[in-house]
Amino acid sequence: MLPTPTGALSGTIEIPKTGVSSTLVVMISGSGPTDRDGNIQGLQGQNNCLRYLAEALARHGIASLRFDKRGIGKSVTPGLKEDELRFETYCEDVGCWVAYARSRWTFKKLFILGHSEGSLIGMAAARQVEADGFISVSGVGRPADLVILEQTRKQLPPDLMKETESIVAALKSGRTVHGTSPALAPLFRESVQPYLISWFRYDPAQEIAKLDMPVIIIQGTTDIQVMADDARLLHEANRKATLTMIEGMNHVLKAIPPDKSKQFASYGDPSLPVMEELVKAVVKFTE
Repeated sequence: MLPTPTGALSGTIEIPKTGVSSTLVVMISGSGPTDRDGNIQGLQGQNNCLRYLAEALARHGIASLRFDKRGIGKSVTPGLKEDELRFETYCEDVGCWVAYARSRWTFKKLFILGHSEGSLIGMAAARQVEADGFISVSGVGRPADLVILEQTRKQLPPDLMKETESIVAALKSGRTVHGTSPALAPLFRESVQPYLISWFRYDPAQEIAKLDMPVIIIQGTTDIQVMADDARLLHEANRKATLTMIEGMNHVLKAIPPDKSKQFASYGDPSLPVMEELVKAVVKFTE
């Protein structure tokens, strides 16, 4: 547990069986109600992608720390209201976890690994904590407002899509919106709008370009949430980074073909391991 002024945050340290490791990887989970293990709360079943990755790294002698982000899982902090949450809050929490780890254990090297939205959080936090390197896994290469518009166009009828475009434009300019349609409340309720405004200010390509440290960008070719072009955008922004495309890996880091039914099933299937190619890429990078 990590005490903070607005409540304790909960995490898991994964240590090799030898009890010794010179390297720590701090993992940041994705957007929404995604917990430290990579599971989406409210979705039937568990995929455990980050837990399995942490356990695989431990077998290679690498320690890791993963945690429930503020407001998620066991890190529901009663002292912080949703309308007080900002993107920077998540970045600051990463800094607190790193400081906690450095005060408890001695590691020669520390890396930040961000999965999905956690990639953008990790980019911003990696500089602040003076990490030895940054690992982006399935990270988006475009600002969140563009991604939201792209995703909602595939799902909403024309009238709600027009309203969504208006709301996103207002939030992008820093203005909150009142009286949104009930159908859009899960995404644009008034209490979450301040967070969205803060999130929309960050461009992943600009953030990864600021990193003066070793960087690896890892992307699966059968990811239906984040496209291969996103990884290429990140790489174009930081040409010193290593770009690793993993054939057949989807968003939850499993070997899954592009078939939608199999993709959706994998999000709640704990029997599937994370791909060994991913583990090898992270191990090689941290060495």
